Amino acid sequence: MTAAMPRTDCEVAVIGAGPYGLGVASALKAAGVETRTIGGAMSFWRDHMPGGMRLRSPWHATYIGHDKGPLSLDSYAAKLGISPEQPLMLEDFVKYGLWIQAQAVPDLDPRMVSRVETADGGFRVALADGDGIRARRVVVATGLTNQQMIPDVFKGIPGDLVSHASGHTGFDAFAGKRVAVIGRGQSACETAVFLKRSGADVELVCRGDIHWLGHRALSGKQAWSLRDFLSERLASPSRVGPFPISWLVEVPGFVHHFPEVARAGLNRRSLGAGATGWLRPDFDGIRIKAGSRIVSAAARDNGVELRFEKGSAVYDHVFLGTGYEIDIARLGLFSQDMLTKVARRHRMPILSAGLESSIPGLHFVGASAVGSYGPLMRFTAGTPFAARTVARFVRRARGGR
Repeated sequence: MTAAMPRTDCEVAVIGAGPYGLGVASALKAAGVETRTIGGAMSFWRDHMPGGMRLRSPWHATYIGHDKGPLSLDSYAAKLGISPEQPLMLEDFVKYGLWIQAQAVPDLDPRMVSRVETADGGFRVALADGDGIRARRVVVATGLTNQQMIPDVFKGIPGDLVSHASGHTGFDAFAGKRVAVIGRGQSACETAVFLKRSGADVELVCRGDIHWLGHRALSGKQAWSLRDFLSERLASPSRVGPFPISWLVEVPGFVHHFPEVARAGLNRRSLGAGATGWLRPDFDGIRIKAGSRIVSAAARDNGVELRFEKGSAVYDHVFLGTGYEIDIARLGLFSQDMLTKVARRHRMPILSAGLESSIPGLHFVGASAVGSYGPLMRFTAGTPFAARTVARFVRRARGGR
C-alpha cells in the first residue's frame, strides 16, 4: 500500500455518526478515551428518511446514548418545549442528534471512510481523500448504510422504475402516478401514506394482513382481552417485540448469553413486520392487496408489470418497503481477506464481550449486533447499552487508566 501515513493517531476510531456512533463516542470521551469519530452527523436519517415522518419508537426509547442527565432527550426537549406526548418528528430527532454531536463530539471528522485495514498494533482507517487514521481499536457504527433488502424479483430493473423506500426524502414527483408499495412494515405503510398525501394513486402489496401496533386503542375497539390489557399496561420501555418477551429484549447483555437458536427465535418474534397504529386513519384511499405473492417483475414501456399468482398489474413506479438485511460485506469497508477473519453467522459478525468481533479490537454496534445481542440493537433504544458496554470494555482493556 502506498497511501499516505496518517497525521493523527487515536485509541479508538468510531466509524459513523448516527445515534450509535454518537452514543459510543460520547461515552468513550467521557471515560477519558482518546476517540476520533468519522462520518456525517445523522447523515442516514437526513438523507434516507422522508420529511414529516414520526419515529416508531416511544419517547423513552429514543435517547441517543444518554437516558438521563444533561444530554438526555428530556433535557433537550425541555429547552425547546417539545412534548413527550407525541412520537418524535424526524426533524426534531435529527436536531437532537446534531445537538448531542455539538455537545459531546465537537471534533467530529465529517469525511468518508473508504477502507478499514489491520495494521501493527491495531488498525488503519483509510479516508476517501487519501488520508488515514491509525487506531488501536475501531468501532463500526454505520447503521443501515448499504443494507437495503432488494428481493431477487426486482434486481436488474432500472432505478427510475423500482426504488427502495430509503432512497426518497419526498414524494411530490409521484403526484398523479399509479404506484405500488411492497411490504407491510412501518417503512412500507408510512411510504404509502406519504405517497397518498402527495397525490399518488397507491396500492400496498403484501403477503399478509398489516399488523397494526396499538391498534385497539387507536381504532376505538371496545372489546378487550386479558392479553390486550397486559400488553398495554405492562409494555416494556422500548416496546420492541410482543409481550412478555419484550422484557427480555430490554436486557441485551442477558440475551447475549442465550443459545444461538433461542436468540434467533427471539429476533424473529421481535422484529416481525408491523406498523404504528397512528398511521391507520391515513390509510383511507390506499388499496391493500394482501395475500399476494409476486411471481415476476419486468420493465415495460408504460412502467413496471408485476405478475402475481393470480393476475397482473402495471404501475408507473414500485417502491420497496422491504426493510433491511444485514450483511457486513456490503458495507464496503473490508477487504475479502479481512472479512474471512471476521467470524460471522447469517452475514452478521459474531460478537463477544464489549461487542468485539473475532478480530481483537474491532467492534460492531447497532444493527450489525442484532445476531449476537438481540433485537434492541436494531433500534435507537439500544444506544445507551452499547455506549456503556463498549466504554466499560475499553476502559478495562486498558487497565482502568
